[in-house]
Amino acid sequence: MRILAITNQKGGVGKTTTCVNLAASLAATKRRVLLIDLDPQGNATTGSGIDKTAMKQTIYHVLIGDKTLKEVMQPSIKGKFDVIPANRELAGAEVELVNEIARETRLKVALAELDDNYDYVLIDCPPALNLITVNALTAAHAVMIPMQCEYYALEGLSDLVNTIKKVRAHLNPGLEIEGLLRTLFDNRNMLAQQVSAELAQHFGDKVYRTVIPRNIRLAEAPSYGVPVLFHDKASKGAQAYLALAGEIINRAMLNATVVNG
Repeated sequence: MRILAITNQKGGVGKTTTCVNLAASLAATKRRVLLIDLDPQGNATTGSGIDKTAMKQTIYHVLIGDKTLKEVMQPSIKGKFDVIPANRELAGAEVELVNEIARETRLKVALAELDDNYDYVLIDCPPALNLITVNALTAAHAVMIPMQCEYYALEGLSDLVNTIKKVRAHLNPGLEIEGLLRTLFDNRNMLAQQVSAELAQHFGDKVYRTVIPRNIRLAEAPSYGVPVLFHDKASKGAQAYLALAGEIINRAMLNATVVNG
């Protein structure tokens, strides 16, 4: 079971879009996928075709210790993956957990009860470096960072990398950066090309070869409550996320070969 925290403290970079569409694309390759919505906005829940307002039990109840992940799990019927839903209630977890013992490891403990039922667990983090995000980073094997290639992107990235280093030092020694994903990419934009080149220079093969383009079908899909794969499979957005899923699977196989060989 590979646990990936998908995070960037900057909003609007395609984080939730990546979570939902990567989950559907991995599921399309017959991988067993669980998506955990850790954002109080609940957009990954809605984008997976689940009514967040109707949810009486969510990730909030797991974090405060009232429920297990299995008890709150919902299927994404279209996407063919499972979802741990979230809604506005989750915003209260930060305050309620602040004086609790081992508050940073609530999600890690909950995930340990899943007994390797999944190939991939994707965690959609809130756009902030708060206690909820720290829970995700403590539970994860690795971090995927979606980012736009724009002026302030590298500045925000250095803050996130520092947070990952702190979590690694104090809470999760095995945490690594899985990869940087260029999102909302416009090839005609010279600045985007420059930032992209700078990313490749700094992070080398940590930058995914797959680039997610700006795509109207990707933007439309959440309003239909489906991943883009089921809105328009032929669209550039859908094809890009299928390519990303393939790249992640190939990397994992390559790493397994290196470790075992």
